[in-house]
Formats: sequence, C-alpha cells, structure tokens
Amino acid sequence: MNGVTGSDVFFSDMNVSTGDSLLKKMRRVCEAAGIGKMDMKKKFVAVKMHFGEYGNLSFLRPNYAKVVADMVLERGGVPFLTDCSTLYPGCRKNAVEHLDTAYANGFSPLTTGCHVIIGDGLKGTDESLIPINGEYVKEAKIGKVIADADILISLSHFKGHEITGVGGAVKNLGMGCASRRGKMEQHSDAKPVLDHERCRGCRECLRACAHGAITFPDRKAVIDYDACVGCGMCISACRYDVIGAGPDSSKDILCRKMAEYAAAVVRGKPNFHISIVCDVSPLCDCYGGNNPPIIPDVGIFASFDPVALDSACAEMSAAQRPIGREVCGRDIFADVNEGTDWRITLDHAEKLGLGTVSYNLVKVD
Repeated sequence: MNGVTGSDVFFSDMNVSTGDSLLKKMRRVCEAAGIGKMDMKKKFVAVKMHFGEYGNLSFLRPNYAKVVADMVLERGGVPFLTDCSTLYPGCRKNAVEHLDTAYANGFSPLTTGCHVIIGDGLKGTDESLIPINGEYVKEAKIGKVIADADILISLSHFKGHEITGVGGAVKNLGMGCASRRGKMEQHSDAKPVLDHERCRGCRECLRACAHGAITFPDRKAVIDYDACVGCGMCISACRYDVIGAGPDSSKDILCRKMAEYAAAVVRGKPNFHISIVCDVSPLCDCYGGNNPPIIPDVGIFASFDPVALDSACAEMSAAQRPIGREVCGRDIFADVNEGTDWRITLDHAEKLGLGTVSYNLVKVD
C-alpha cells in the first residue's frame, strides 16, 4: 500500500546505460537508503542470503554479495555470508554439504571478498533461543552465528513460493535464519515422521533424543509419540533422511510463525534489507531446478523496513504483465501457487511491530 505515512523503500529499475551496471545501481540504491548511517566499525556483519540448491540457477549471483561485502569493508566492518541448514533432504542440510553447494554456486572468499559461515553449525543444531512471546512462538530458535552477529543485512532474491506466496526479506529472515529445529517449529504442528523400513539402525537419533522417545526393538528406530515432544532434534541427527517433519501446519499459521521468527532475528540488532526482483521463479530457490521467470525483471530495492520492502516488491511484481500466462485479474503469485496469500505474513509482521506494509517508493537513478 503506497502512502505518505509508510517507510521509505528505495528502488532502481534493471535498465542500464553504457558505462553503468546493475552492481553500480545496487550500490547507489543502498547508499541512498542510508546503509552508510550504520556504525559498522569492527562489527561482525552477517549478510543473510540464499546460496541456491545445486542445479537451481535462479538464485542471486555472487556479484551482488560482493557489492554488499565491499560496502561493509569500506566502513570498517567484518562481513560474512551466511545461511542456515535446511530441514528437507538436499544439498544444504548440514554445514559441509551446504558449504560445498555454496562454493559450487560461486560463493567463496575469492568471488565475494568475505567468508561463508553456516549459521547453525555442523548439523544444524547450534542455535540461540530468542524470547519473542508471539501468538504462536514463545522462543525462536535462531542459528547461533546469526544471533551472535552485531549487524544483520539481508540480501534476498524476491520470487514466488508454494506455501507463503512470495519469498522475500521476511522469509529470508524468519525461515532462513532458523536452525533446523526452528524450521521444524514453523513448518509443522505435528511430530516427526519415521520411515521405519529405510532406517539404517545407526542410532544417531537415539543419542539426540533427550526425552527417551526412540527405541530400537528390531534394530530399527521406533518413535513413542506419547513421549515425543516434537523438538525435531532427531531430524537433525539423521544423516540418511529417514526422519522428517510431519504434515505442514496450515499455510496461514506457517506465515504467521515465520513473521514471528523474523521479528526475533532482528530484535535489538541493527539491520538493513536489500531485495532484487529478477528471474522471478514461481517456486523457491530451494529446489534443485527452476522454471522460467513468471514476470519481467523489476528492479533493486532497499530499506531499513523489511515489511515495507516486501510490500513494495510484491505489489510492483503483481503489477507486471505475466510472461506466458493470461492476465487473471488477481496477482501473479496467487495464480501460480493456488491458495497462497503473501499478505498474511506481512499483516502479522506489521502487528508485531517488525515494520509497516505502507511504503513511500523513492526512485534512484
């Protein structure tokens, strides 16, 4: 909702003239938005982004990360790129595989000018508990490295998402900064599901369970759901992906939990947010492949307010003419992912005081 009472969101389109570049434009947008006002001297600055699942090619290129790292270094800060492990099976479910994937996708000190540190440790279990006392979440489980950082900058590839409607700054913060246990809390009100037949009998889950809920009556794991508290530690421990999250919560509840996690991540921490609306794929960059963009590239956005930033990105994206689709009379994100509504996340985030859905769009040449 564009209005004079909203937060400033700075924007530049993707058109460049001879001698200019998108990287130079990104720097101008960030500087116009006030990134230079942040005291970064000798501060650890976490640049939270998504390194892309291997095989996916719609994630942001490392060149954008280097622009952010350079701006931090110029101001005396100590930048590092970070993300937390995934809950689902894939190439990023532990720190070793996650780093391998980041390097394979081009993110390294040589290309970005700073190190990559996985935010929740080797197995996705290194976390800090941050009180939030939200409607759904009382203690957010945030990757310890991110919680320990002095400053947080989010760098988001704005795109569609099959559950939350869009993936932008709030999702990058709320879901992306959560440990595996935190992701479990957001994704499910149910308890872990165990594929008994595929169990290898390694007993790592038994060692991880603090509640005596796992036994091995026939050399394969069995979960006692009366004793299980749904903490998800067994999911983190299982290296064979035999244990997974139960059925998702309703999409609406997941969106609200994610907003509460995002509020916990930035609580008491200087933060700044950048989103690039390009290669807008219909689904998340967590997939090992990507479909063609659903709208034309829109531009580069930056703000101190992640809610206003997402609101501006979503509304400007929804105003574009879809690529290869009929104009359907509703926004493109609801069209490509039936039953989703990105406004639920932002409305709840505004209620929490994370930001405002109203924004003043400031054009930067």
